[in-house]
Amino acid sequence: MNRITKYFYFLQLLSATCFAQQHTSPVAIEPGVSLALANSRSAAISNIQYQLHFTIPVEQTAPIQSTESVDFKLNNLIYLQIDFKQNADHLKRVSVNGKALPIDFKVEHILVKQDYLKVGNNHIEIDFIAGNESLNRNKDFLYALFVPDHARTVFPCFDQPDLKANFLLSLTVPTDWKVMANAVKKDSLMQGNSTTYHFNNSDKLPTYLFSFTAGKYTLVNWEMKNNKMEFLHRETDSAKIKLSVDSVFVAHRDAIDFLEDWTAIKYPFQKIGFVSIPDFQFGGMEHPGEVQYKASALFLDQGATKDQFISRSNLISHETAHMWFGDLVTMKWFNDVWMKEVFANFMADKVTEKLMGKNTFDLKFLQDHYPAAYGVDRTLGANPIRQQLDNLQEAGSMYGNIIYHKAPIMMRQLELLMGKQNFQQGIREYLKKYSYGNATWNDLIAILSKYSKSDLLSWNKVWVNEPGRPVFSYNVKYNGDKISDLSLNQNGEMGETRVWPQTFTVKLVYPSYSKILVVNAKSAKTDLIEARGFPKPQYILFNANGAGYGLFPIDKVAMANLYHIADPLERASAYINAYENMLSGKSNKPKELLDIFLQGLVVEKNEMNLRLITGYLTNIYWTFLAANVRNAMYESMEKTIWTAMEQQQMQNNKKILFNAYQNVYLSADAAKRMYNIWLKQTAPNGIKLLEDDYSALALTLVLKTDTTNTILKDQLARTKNEDRKNRLIYLMPALSLDVKERDHFFNGLKERNNRQKEAWVTTALSYLHHPIRQKTSIRYLKESLDLLIEIQKTGDIFFPQSWLAAIFTGYNSKEANAVVLDFLKSHPGYNPKLKDKILQTTDNLRRAQQIVH
Repeated sequence: MNRITKYFYFLQLLSATCFAQQHTSPVAIEPGVSLALANSRSAAISNIQYQLHFTIPVEQTAPIQSTESVDFKLNNLIYLQIDFKQNADHLKRVSVNGKALPIDFKVEHILVKQDYLKVGNNHIEIDFIAGNESLNRNKDFLYALFVPDHARTVFPCFDQPDLKANFLLSLTVPTDWKVMANAVKKDSLMQGNSTTYHFNNSDKLPTYLFSFTAGKYTLVNWEMKNNKMEFLHRETDSAKIKLSVDSVFVAHRDAIDFLEDWTAIKYPFQKIGFVSIPDFQFGGMEHPGEVQYKASALFLDQGATKDQFISRSNLISHETAHMWFGDLVTMKWFNDVWMKEVFANFMADKVTEKLMGKNTFDLKFLQDHYPAAYGVDRTLGANPIRQQLDNLQEAGSMYGNIIYHKAPIMMRQLELLMGKQNFQQGIREYLKKYSYGNATWNDLIAILSKYSKSDLLSWNKVWVNEPGRPVFSYNVKYNGDKISDLSLNQNGEMGETRVWPQTFTVKLVYPSYSKILVVNAKSAKTDLIEARGFPKPQYILFNANGAGYGLFPIDKVAMANLYHIADPLERASAYINAYENMLSGKSNKPKELLDIFLQGLVVEKNEMNLRLITGYLTNIYWTFLAANVRNAMYESMEKTIWTAMEQQQMQNNKKILFNAYQNVYLSADAAKRMYNIWLKQTAPNGIKLLEDDYSALALTLVLKTDTTNTILKDQLARTKNEDRKNRLIYLMPALSLDVKERDHFFNGLKERNNRQKEAWVTTALSYLHHPIRQKTSIRYLKESLDLLIEIQKTGDIFFPQSWLAAIFTGYNSKEANAVVLDFLKSHPGYNPKLKDKILQTTDNLRRAQQIVH
């Protein structure tokens, strides 16, 4: 090829390249953030810097005037879509690279043509009114909560997790308000009744982790091991403050110390800060420098149980673990949102193990994760850990008990498979390689495979990519009084042929000793060769150590000896297995199992186990007994629980049983007893009841009475904290004796403004649909299902699930089941993820049709 030809060819190539740059095919403009849009932008956009200013007025409903500039680099020219889920009238001005443009706004996106952009650095300025939806505006405080795709409801942005950016924030707020954000406060300027705060530039964050709060808070500063921490809260109870504030700081310090050591990476962000929010939607949210917590989870009083203290520690450890898992290394797309949650739970459990010992950890791990995971995985709507996601507007439906509870079980089995040291080395390499960036599950598996001889891809398929749990059965043969053969078989619960590779124990129990066999279940049939030649046992305890995942056989003799099992972990595993077998119709009928659990209320001394069986028995009592059976036994059941409460020695155990009694009582004598406790504020011997307890008791009393009373008005007068007062006021109409007032409350939920406090809504719904009220509330079911798509569009990530659970949990009637079946039949093209949520939350209702007689 000669020089002239080469030159001509080069010009053609250059022209074609430039043409391609100038005319990249535009991505379809559609609601939300599609995967196609996300991929297009992540390939073209980098080096993003936001500068944002919000002017927040004291009036809750006044508009928030805002300004923004976005600097970014374009690697190639694209038809730019900037996400903004508001009406066009919220946009006041758009300027691109110094040129004011007519506002081009379609289907939740600001559109910028390639003509106004350039390869390299670009600068966009936007004046706008911020959306209120995800700023959670209250009378005298607000907080930004943007997970998973709600940043775009407040300000224009590239709302996807793999376009990390720096945020330079300033806030103008009423002078008596305090503020907190991801970055350190730089300076402040007071002007009249307002103060403007400027923050340093943030660390690199995805939009869902950008956050701030402002309002009337109390600020507490601490310094521990050269770590400065700041804490905002609204608590007014001096006893709770005294008992909780120091403990909250210490729990953060302990979690940071452990995670720095385990990961070999120092705390990766510029500041440590957290805020306690009344009736927050979740337990917590992991914004670096401004972690948000539900106030009631942090502030405990003298009446708190051991389980509540452990739960607080675990919650703080969970959110702190996110600083490394999710914040430092972020999933590329929300189909891998489970990765950040599994590691947060998994690492939080490791902190618990270090602080509280292996025995407490193993028991808490079993009780926290297995029942919750089974509650989804046994249903017709079971979803895999890793799911498909085509548009971020559906990302909220990815959340649930599978990613929070099955995934940690899976990760524990993976650690057992690889070995703890190899697993840790792989995770450290992963964190180091992808720090301040994004990664996928496949990226992690590729690294972990270097540290394992096992086939992780095959293991990954059944545990991560497919739903469901195994059902185990066993065969045992004897030669005389010796075991000649013992084997376990597994298959999918829905009849499919699948194998879940896992490790657990089987215990052969004899009158004066026992033998523990370690099971490595790697195939459909596992022969327990070690058992051959052992004497015939009195009974066999399957999944004795609680590590196995699935439905295990239950030995009738084991059930008869349930309370003779010495190890609390083995008892808990047996309790869970007994309940799961009851639901599957494989062993005890509901009333039989209820009677067995009632026997344990006196003899079960372990607090966590006592909480487990009281939870099971109250669930059976309300959901799996026919009304006539319940009515025939409630007086004897009340007596059994009260007697057990008097006989238990530990204060926490007494409190658990008092709460169970409060849950189930129906007799007039019990009602009188509970009313006198509330009226005189005199707790039974050995029990501490405080304001929150008396408030809950007042709500129960009103629910279970059919006569006009002033209980809630009197409780309102007793309540001093303004946030708790407002909650009680909201709940009152849902508990009204007047059916029309309850109807009015339910109809009010159709308006978004009446669903702002989601924790209040779900609490109110649980009272509205309590079995006592179901004769009048059943007519709300169809309309509640009709609202579900709206609930998903306007609510936070857990709201669709909690909405359904609060409504359907207590129903067992054929009429209620028919409503669900008719709804699904009449909506054949219904959103598949929401359909799964319906099937998950109505699974007990479905099973009740077979096992309630």
